[in-house]
Amino acid sequence: MTRKIIRTDQAPAPVGPYNQAIRASGSMVFVSGQIALDPTSGELVGDHDVGKQTEQVMENLHAVLTAAGVGWSEVVKTTVFLADMKDFATMNGIYARYFDEATAPARACVEVARLPKDVLVEIDCIAVTLGQTIDVTGHR
Repeated sequence: MTRKIIRTDQAPAPVGPYNQAIRASGSMVFVSGQIALDPTSGELVGDHDVGKQTEQVMENLHAVLTAAGVGWSEVVKTTVFLADMKDFATMNGIYARYFDEATAPARACVEVARLPKDVLVEIDCIAVTLGQTIDVTGHR
């Protein structure tokens, strides 16, 4: 199995013992959960606004996917963590802008007791590629 670390300064740096993404066996990209942190300032975006937080989360996911050389169409699985399931409709409306309904990835959505930095939403994903090799700087 090959394993490559994916890192980009276009998404927030990890705040614990994990990487932004891992490309495994040259065909799968595992993107760590992203929260609503601005990658430049490190500040929380959309305090108490799940819509703004979801938009930032999706932009952060996009940045990591781009660094890994993949796009939304290659995402096969996402997991959404919500601090309050009452926010599902708002999150889902924004999430839907990024995926064609006919080819959207598999998804799980769960309510959790608490998320890092007390954010309202966190999303991770898995993408499958055609087996291109990416070095640790995210270049082909």
